[in-house]
Amino acid sequence: MMAETSSLERRVPAERPLSPHLQIYRPMLTMMMSIVHRITGLANYFGTLLFAWWLIAAASPNGYAKFQWFASSWIGRLILFGYTWSVIHHMLGGIRHLIWDTGRGFGPKEREWLVAANLVGSIAITVVLWIFIILTMGVG
Repeated sequence: MMAETSSLERRVPAERPLSPHLQIYRPMLTMMMSIVHRITGLANYFGTLLFAWWLIAAASPNGYAKFQWFASSWIGRLILFGYTWSVIHHMLGGIRHLIWDTGRGFGPKEREWLVAANLVGSIAITVVLWIFIILTMGVG
């Protein structure tokens, strides 16, 4: 008698669905903002190094002068502006996720509205904050 071969002995590849990726899904605002949320989290890590540099520099006049020189240069202001936006955008994204954690805002229109509010709000708050700083501190 001939023994029957089991499926394990035949080593036939299993028919499995491929994991969908960007070729399957069309990019949506919620998808893009999820990626941006991760990027801003990473940017906040490096921005915290700037904050630490500022705190350490405050211990000596020479160190603070070096930080002040960097912060008042155009590249320093651009980095600080970007860091400000990154912190605000990440914070508003966290609030959006907190809303989702309560079980609200999962409808298609609500999701898109929350994400758009996150993006527009972070830009608006950053610009208003910097205008306020420039006007009150005479930075220019």
